[in-house]
Amino acid sequence: MPQTKDELPDALYRAAQVREVDARLIAAGTPGFELMQRAARATWRALVRKWPGANELTVLAGHGNNAGDGYLVAGLALRAGWTVRVLAVGEPQRLQGDAALAHAESVAAGVVVQGWQAQSELRGVVLDALLGTGLSGEVREPYASAIKAINAGGLPVAAVDIPSGLCADTGCELGVAVCADLTVTFIAMKVGLLTGDAADHIGELVFSDLQALDEIFSDIPVCAQRLSAANLPALAPRAPTSHKGRFGHVLLIGGDHGFGGAILLSTEMALRGGAGMVSLATRPEHMPAALTRVPEAMALGTSSANQLMGLLEKVSVLVVGPGLGQASWGRALLSAAANAALPQVWDADALNLLASDFVQLPNDCVITPHPGEAARLLGISTAEVQADRPAAALALSKKYSAVVVLKGAGSLIAHPDGRLALCHQGHPAMATGGLGDVLAGLTGALLAQDMDAFDAACLAVWLHANAGMQQGKFGRGLAASDLIPAIRQLLEEQAPCLK
Repeated sequence: MPQTKDELPDALYRAAQVREVDARLIAAGTPGFELMQRAARATWRALVRKWPGANELTVLAGHGNNAGDGYLVAGLALRAGWTVRVLAVGEPQRLQGDAALAHAESVAAGVVVQGWQAQSELRGVVLDALLGTGLSGEVREPYASAIKAINAGGLPVAAVDIPSGLCADTGCELGVAVCADLTVTFIAMKVGLLTGDAADHIGELVFSDLQALDEIFSDIPVCAQRLSAANLPALAPRAPTSHKGRFGHVLLIGGDHGFGGAILLSTEMALRGGAGMVSLATRPEHMPAALTRVPEAMALGTSSANQLMGLLEKVSVLVVGPGLGQASWGRALLSAAANAALPQVWDADALNLLASDFVQLPNDCVITPHPGEAARLLGISTAEVQADRPAAALALSKKYSAVVVLKGAGSLIAHPDGRLALCHQGHPAMATGGLGDVLAGLTGALLAQDMDAFDAACLAVWLHANAGMQQGKFGRGLAASDLIPAIRQLLEEQAPCLK
């Protein structure tokens, strides 16, 4: 999992937007070669900081500006006394403009440039300066073979701007991509560095703005907002005279035979997330477990949807889907929920039933699909969802007029008005059952405390991911219930209950 520094900017852009900023910088008087030199210096500083004992560098260079950065880094390393070699995968004679100037300067400084071959030996730190952010189609030869050689080499790897083969807009691996230990990116943050396959490829992420002033971005719309502790929506402090009636009443519906644990996880999280009152509607057979696990919740053993009607008039938020199943019991309860004019969170089998057109989604909903569920909702394949996660999240939000949480590495929160937020925190130990149930319960609790749907989803996703990152430090064996006390603590740190 990448160890991403806190000083990353929150505004995220697409590659074409960053190229537009680059062009504006040049038009405003900063020579392109000066920008290339700044990029090289930033890369060199990060590389030396990452591997302070290293003294040998192998640069793999393509034939674009990315290669120009690599040639200049080679010159800096040579002047620092390192053993340096550039393996040119792209023919140097194809270099143009500033990249050609960087190559000439590097060669004049004494850098050895050789043509890359399949049998070429990689030594020391490997610098990936092959392909930049303009790549859109699958990586072709000889670059594909060069990338495979980098990944098979077992050496420390740094990438210039973006690991070659990773799409800067989507984070999708385009056939094959460099697995870097360090990525140094420039001017503005690209969305594709923080979602999709990116977590397997970027390593430590370092950002340099190359001295680009904020004013140059003034009329360029932000593609997505990176969620960070500094920009999160927050719950207001509670007045000393607060009582439970001020903080909402969440009803959680689910837990068919064999799936009782899912709805209990959601219920406990709704309680610990600060909802004033929590009710639970589940199979009567799960009542003993519910009363034992969460005695604070008002549990209703529910055999039919008719038993829900009186309760639906008393609550303020619904969470529907954890352990719901797709049999007649779950279908009946979902139909009742769909007819209730209440803010709702739909997860798990509620989404699978929605995809089958069994029900229509009511207004004021948050839906929390994983990629497979998102694919069913959109009528496409999971691979197509993962190939462009930002587009899939936005498409879902428009289709269902709902706030969408597209879960996975680099979770995305989309609003029908086009807003998009991204949470890149998390830990691979979170790859276990029940995590989505916890997220659904937390989102419901925040909605109950008068947060709007988009803010509640953003805060819930961030708390969930960061709690997972904390607990993931203990290694494998993370249980979904481990996140609940960690989320409660993080929520208090982020938004203290008292002033």
